[in-house]
Amino acid sequence: MGASAIGAGLAMIAGLGPGIGEGYCGGKAVEAIGRQPEASGAITRQMIIGDALAETTGLYSLIVALLLMYANPFIGQIK
Repeated sequence: MGASAIGAGLAMIAGLGPGIGEGYCGGKAVEAIGRQPEASGAITRQMIIGDALAETTGLYSLIVALLLMYANPFIGQIK
């Protein structure tokens, strides 16, 4: 059980990457819109697509952590 908890905690470290990446992407999009306001629609669309793709990494790590904590097949073998 302890190893599952450690593994779940390590899996959630992967949630840091999407947060940093999405913040960086948003900042660069604001800079680009500041330089070219007429292209704001295209820039915003690309930013949202990129953020959605980056967010899937965080969701996969959450799923792995939940599986390790609640659907671990080795829990029944503990005596």
